Amino acid sequence: MKRFLPWIIGIGLLLIVAFWVMGLKNTALKYNQAVGKEWGNVDAAYQRRNDLIGNLVNTVKGAADFEKSTLTAVIEARAKATAVTVDPTNISPEQLTQFQQAQSGVSSSLSRLLVSVERYPELKANSNFLKLQDELASTENQILTARTRFNESVEVYNGYVLGLPQSFFLGSYKEKPFFKSVEGADKPVEVKF
Repeated sequence: MKRFLPWIIGIGLLLIVAFWVMGLKNTALKYNQAVGKEWGNVDAAYQRRNDLIGNLVNTVKGAADFEKSTLTAVIEARAKATAVTVDPTNISPEQLTQFQQAQSGVSSSLSRLLVSVERYPELKANSNFLKLQDELASTENQILTARTRFNESVEVYNGYVLGLPQSFFLGSYKEKPFFKSVEGADKPVEVKF
């Protein structure tokens, strides 16, 4: 029995290391899935906004003799934003920047639309328009919450995958980028009538 003891100890240690590495990979997989789920929530919040924009544009069109250029800008920005897709399993800083730029275009054109609406008192009193405006405000809050949760899940994932000793065994798991504010977001928005 004594001559098999080194073999038994060696096999035992090998099994312990194998199960430890499997645990590392399973935990990394769990965090990666959490990042993917949170990105899905971000995407869903933006999709909700895009869906509401169509209703808002149609309501504004029907209630006011409106500037076509503003409506066209909103519609085009919405189309560009829905054309940009991001794969959450292989998200890159470039993809995230492209996505943010497209969504920034929507935000910008939408705020121009809402500022221009101030010139139409009958539209401001329209209950459908007011409801859509409230829905958009609620959706913007949902987008903020979804982006915050995405960044929190990226922080946990990156902390785990890049930490030692996990980084030695998790080479196939790459660092994921955070959702950052668009350039110029630190300056206050100027509203002109």
